[in-house]
Amino acid sequence: MTDPGQPAPDCITADGARLAYVRHRGEGPGVMFLGGFASDMGGTKAMALDAWAQASGRAFVRFDYFAHGASDGGWDQGDITRWRSDALAVLDQLTEGPQVLVGSSMGGWIALLAALVRPDRVKALVLIAPAADFTETLMWDQLPFHAREAIGREGQWTRPSPYGGTQTITRRLIEDGRRWLVLDQTIALTCPVQILHGWQDRDVPWSHSMRLMGQLASAPVTLTMTRSGDHRLSGPDDLARLIASVEAMSA
Repeated sequence: MTDPGQPAPDCITADGARLAYVRHRGEGPGVMFLGGFASDMGGTKAMALDAWAQASGRAFVRFDYFAHGASDGGWDQGDITRWRSDALAVLDQLTEGPQVLVGSSMGGWIALLAALVRPDRVKALVLIAPAADFTETLMWDQLPFHAREAIGREGQWTRPSPYGGTQTITRRLIEDGRRWLVLDQTIALTCPVQILHGWQDRDVPWSHSMRLMGQLASAPVTLTMTRSGDHRLSGPDDLARLIASVEAMSA
């Protein structure tokens, strides 16, 4: 949800749909924030980075994927292919020069996929509880039998969300996600990568980041674990750590 105290988002067109974004022009390298599954660009981490970018005169962009937030699209049409394409459209149309991609949860996976396609545009990655391959390892593999049956039979299954409301998992999302799995192969990136993860994360276990760390060809790759941190990593200390990581990766 857009903060009424913030400027209304602008839009670009990607694959026939309008994608909402907020951009601040400034010095480089730029920073691009990629949010999580079913989240939007008005979240705590995105807004903290937005405020930091404005205060420091840094180029910054945050956006909503297709079927998220203020962007167009029906949820049943959303998948990893589409959200990867959205990220590339934002990178290509709204940024200039090298970028630090900051990906939260699913956004960490999308950031990896974007960096593999545009390695010359990505200076570094800062990944917050990155949920690479989540549609398979953290979703499909964990679903009870009746949920898998419902997805196969009806094309979707809805469950309560731990963050309020419900969460619908579609067959389209699961099947498409298998096109983009990265954790069973070397991830051929050479840019520096900083991973931030909370020990208390119940959505994306910290072992998931350890597995990702082992697959990245990048040097250096740094994992910072916070003992009290949960999946969101949105407390004051977490946000300060995030901003410090972005600043360090920008140097």
